[in-house]
Amino acid sequence: MTNKKTHHGSCHCGLVKFEVDIDASKPLQATMCNCRICQKLGMRSLSGKPDQLRVVSDESKHTAYGNPYGTRYFCPTCGVYCYGRGHLEELGGDFMTININALDDLDPNLVEIGHFDGRHDNWHAGLRATPWPVFRESATA
Repeated sequence: MTNKKTHHGSCHCGLVKFEVDIDASKPLQATMCNCRICQKLGMRSLSGKPDQLRVVSDESKHTAYGNPYGTRYFCPTCGVYCYGRGHLEELGGDFMTININALDDLDPNLVEIGHFDGRHDNWHAGLRATPWPVFRESATA
């Protein structure tokens, strides 16, 4: 049995607003990835099923950036990345993701972080407690 709790999130200026249902009965674990976009955003993400996310502001006013696997949504005014949607079979099909740094009622420092090695397409290695290196040492060094 799950103990769902609704958390509210927004961008800095308040144009983008969303809600996400999180199972509060389990320890919350977000992820960080060392791929180029995640590293540059400094993003800590929490993923789940699409029905867990509800965008409560006018989504047509949000800025989108994506690839064939997913789209991230940003505030066009203050630039904060808030949430994303996508489809990836390895994640079970359709998914949503939120930037836990954009949650207004959850301290992101209290969330356990798992680390992916997306920079090197090392997804099969799974999550680990410590960050993966951004740059691999040269084989000739």
